[in-house]
Amino acid sequence: MKLSNSIALRSEIGFNSGIWGEDFYDGTGFLLTLVLTMEPRFYYNLNKRAKKSHRIDGNSGNFISLKTSYHPDWFVISNTENIRIVSDISIIPTWGIRRNIGKHFNHETGLGIGYRYTFAKQAGFLEDESEIDVNLHLRIGYRI
Repeated sequence: MKLSNSIALRSEIGFNSGIWGEDFYDGTGFLLTLVLTMEPRFYYNLNKRAKKSHRIDGNSGNFISLKTSYHPDWFVISNTENIRIVSDISIIPTWGIRRNIGKHFNHETGLGIGYRYTFAKQAGFLEDESEIDVNLHLRIGYRI
């Protein structure tokens, strides 16, 4: 969603996946769990790109963002019964680039290091946990 000429708000509702092999559960399994993400982005080089006659449509430029993701323990899709996740929230400052490929496709790369807080007490553990979290993404997209 465009908020101004250089600021956009990216939001996602999707699934993250996991695979395991006999670490905590018998056998091999997989799971899909819900993730809610909000990511305000500041595209800082659009004017420079426009002056050089480079494309800026579709937010083609360099950006910094604050990616915030929440994994609620609402439901899990898995090949193993009674699997639960521990809810967490992460806040990761990220730097990235987005470029167009032709008229409808784009590619994006981003990297960031931030903070994750896990609500472990809600799942029966003694203490909540916090740790460093990394955002590394490579995406290819299509726009109409």
